[in-house]
Amino acid sequence: MSSSYALTLPSNCRRALHSYLTLTFSSPHEWFAGFARSSIRAFLSNAIKKGHLCIEDPTGTFEYGHDSKSETSVRIRVHQEEFWLKVFLSGDLGFSEAYMVGAIEIDNLKGAMDLWLDNQSEMASLSSRLGQAYSVLSGLSNALLGQTRSQARLNAMASYDQSNELFKAFLSEEMMYSCALWGPEEGGVNGDVTDRPTSRDLEAAQLRKIRYVLTKARVRPGHRILEFGSGWGGLAIEAARTYGCEVDSLTLSAEQKKLAEERIHAAGLEGRVRVHLMDYRDIPAEFEQAFDAFISIEMLEHVGSQHYRQYFKLVDFALKPKNATIVVSSSTFPEGRYTGYQAEDFMRKYMWPNSCLPSATVLVQAVQTSSRGRFTLEGVENHAAHYPRTLRTWGRRLENDLKQEVVAKEIPALCNAATYAMFKRKWEYLFAYAGEGFARGYITCHMLTFIRAGDCPTA
Repeated sequence: MSSSYALTLPSNCRRALHSYLTLTFSSPHEWFAGFARSSIRAFLSNAIKKGHLCIEDPTGTFEYGHDSKSETSVRIRVHQEEFWLKVFLSGDLGFSEAYMVGAIEIDNLKGAMDLWLDNQSEMASLSSRLGQAYSVLSGLSNALLGQTRSQARLNAMASYDQSNELFKAFLSEEMMYSCALWGPEEGGVNGDVTDRPTSRDLEAAQLRKIRYVLTKARVRPGHRILEFGSGWGGLAIEAARTYGCEVDSLTLSAEQKKLAEERIHAAGLEGRVRVHLMDYRDIPAEFEQAFDAFISIEMLEHVGSQHYRQYFKLVDFALKPKNATIVVSSSTFPEGRYTGYQAEDFMRKYMWPNSCLPSATVLVQAVQTSSRGRFTLEGVENHAAHYPRTLRTWGRRLENDLKQEVVAKEIPALCNAATYAMFKRKWEYLFAYAGEGFARGYITCHMLTFIRAGDCPTA
């Protein structure tokens, strides 16, 4: 949101306006919040066409939508007037921020996501309906109100280093931070909803995913695998231990590298798996035509659309000229929603800064262009149906297993109870937000397999 309007006001005008607001209202916040509250309420009266929304705040209880018995019925209790400002100025990003700082309480977080998506066309028009006031007040809020305490905490939240202890709390033993593949043994993609899940379901589903990827990569004993995005070594360890491969894996995280190497040592695989603290653009000359397979699981989201061709040019450089396979998996946008520029939202601000979701077609084109046709597309699969259960399972594990005193050892700021609560709500929001996105086809999860042109396809 631009503050250019406010910056054009002379300082004496800004002081005069501030004085007027302070004399007329108890604080500038009161005026802004009141304006935002009335504007949003008026908007919601026309925007909620499906489902039911009830908002309670100190000024009253307000209901939107006509079906209070709808499957999608959501009650929001507003504890801080900052909620209205955040939503007015930043839309769904502001809503996520209000939830994280505890400005609101929601009885049905999943339902809130459903309500937004069910009324998406109306909701998306919020900024256009209030466009002029939105741009003016956005600038004035920065000039007059400054940074609130909760916003300062949110800004710090976006830059926290991730904790290995955090991920241990909700990931499977393999510590795969990616979509699992659920089979009939776990009741399928809805087995946790229709039946009682077991404590080992996630381990089984993630091991199935790893082995499926390695099978699609057509690896054999003695093969050498190049991996971009080590995670904590789960796939590399399985490739070496069960399939007899050697693996060179790249990561940019010193913490992940440390834990991955501890796990590799515990498995007795130091000579078979090498983890490099290295950007993919810095692979050495000796990697040229040295690998039988390339694998990357949910790392492409962090590459950026302007770098896809360079990324796959280096993959082409590293793979053998014959009998070589690429398997890449990524969260993706459907073709009709993909754009090279993606605006800041909850994901890109608080989870993965500067990330960019590709589309399957964009990735296929990048492979073909960068390799000059030296690869053949072997398979395209959409695993999005498996992601909601993965996220639900992570959410349950986070709730049950995350301990403040443990994670605070790695992130000392989390010793503060309010900061820890906000940190936890951030992850709760992620699991609900992403889960509904995958369930509703708003985002997808594609796995693409390529073989060298002229190689024999698999049966």
